[in-house]
Amino acid sequence: MTMTTQLPTAFTVLLLAVAGAAKADPAADISRLQTRWAEVKYQLPEAQREKALAQLAIEATALREAHAQEAPYLVWEGIIRATYAGAKGGLGALGEAKKARVLFEQSIQLDPAALSGSAYTSLGSLYYQVPGWPIGFGDDDKADEMLRKGLAFDPDGIDANFFWGDYLLDQDRYDEAIAAFEKARGAPPRPGRESADAGRRAEIDAKIAETRSRM
Repeated sequence: MTMTTQLPTAFTVLLLAVAGAAKADPAADISRLQTRWAEVKYQLPEAQREKALAQLAIEATALREAHAQEAPYLVWEGIIRATYAGAKGGLGALGEAKKARVLFEQSIQLDPAALSGSAYTSLGSLYYQVPGWPIGFGDDDKADEMLRKGLAFDPDGIDANFFWGDYLLDQDRYDEAIAAFEKARGAPPRPGRESADAGRRAEIDAKIAETRSRM
């Protein structure tokens, strides 16, 4: 009987995906990840998000491994994994949050200005949302530091101001939080990211309402 040299189907698909990633246009790669992330986060029913984010994380990992020295790939895998952690919830989410933190830190080492300093903003958001020691790595002082650095790169950006406002809300600094949320709501639109902008503005409106109810 002659042995075949055919690779297992799943392995073949992975090889093809990585080979394709190596040839792909980075801007197109990042745009695809951004678009799918927005679809999952803002359009899918909540019950479907965890599985969809797990699948998207696999794609993001393959792309990042093919472009290990390009910071935007690390940033977007980190964002996807941080969002996946939120969808998982509970202690089971901590592993994904830790992976996201490492990706953001590595991205900053490669290029702190990548994607308008998004790694700083995303890392800061992890530090105030993840539980502190001994459960997790949460740290409000580090959150403050990272979020301020994100704002320095993108002072008028919707995400940088949204997460700064959310951190201020978490710290019970209500007037400052309202100001940050309102600045986020007035941020200029991002071409090609209409779905993400619409979803974020809905979150901003909800946060403003929450802040005012607590004042």
